[in-house]
Amino acid sequence: MCLVLPRVYPILDTAMVAARGAECVAVARALLAGGAGILQYRHKGFWSRGRFDEARQIGLLCRAAAIRFVVNDRADYAAILNQAGIPAGLHLGQDDLSPRDARTIVGPDVPLGFSTHNQEQMSAAAVEPVDYVGFGPVFGTATKENPDPATGVAALRQIRETTRLPLVAIGGITLETAAECLRAGADSVAVISALMTQPFSLAGVTEQMREWQRLVRS
Repeated sequence: MCLVLPRVYPILDTAMVAARGAECVAVARALLAGGAGILQYRHKGFWSRGRFDEARQIGLLCRAAAIRFVVNDRADYAAILNQAGIPAGLHLGQDDLSPRDARTIVGPDVPLGFSTHNQEQMSAAAVEPVDYVGFGPVFGTATKENPDPATGVAALRQIRETTRLPLVAIGGITLETAAECLRAGADSVAVISALMTQPFSLAGVTEQMREWQRLVRS
C-alpha cells in the first residue's frame, strides 16, 4: 500500500480528554471542524463496550468527513469496525501484537502503523508488514507513563535516512518545533497535548487545529 499521510497527525487521547472534563466525540468533532486530515483514537485503559461505541461514533464521523480513522493497539476492534463498514486503520506499539500477527486479524488492506523509539526497533520494523512508522519521543512528553528517552531532532534525521516508509515524528512536538521535525525528514508530525488548549474549550481545539494546518502549509 502506498500511504500518503497528512502533515499533521492529531491523536485524540482519552485520558487527556477526560482530564479536561470533555467528551471524546465532541473533541473529535472540533478537530474535524478544524480541518484534521486523519484522526487516531488512543485509549490505553480497559476497552469496555462504551469505549468501543465511542470509537465507532468517531469512526463514523471520520467516514462522513472522508478522512482516515486509526485505532490504537486493538487489532480486534479495528477488524470489527472495518467489517461494519467503518474504515479503520491500526497503530501498534512495541508491546502490542507484532504487525505480522496483527495482519492475520485485520487483513492485508488495513493501514497499519508501528511505533519505534530507536534504530534497532526501526530496523526490525523494516521486515514487518507496516505502512508507516512513528518515531520518538523526539522531545520530552507528558502524555505517556514511563516514556522512552527523548531522541532529539538529530536522531530523527538519521532515522529518515534508514527507511523509505512514511515517517511520523511524535513526542512533545509544538507549533514552534514542528517545522524543525518536518525539515529533518518527517512526513508528518503527531500532535496530542498541543491541541488541547488551556483554558480548554471546543472552540479552542478547532482554532488550534486550524493553526496547525496553517503552519504546515506555510
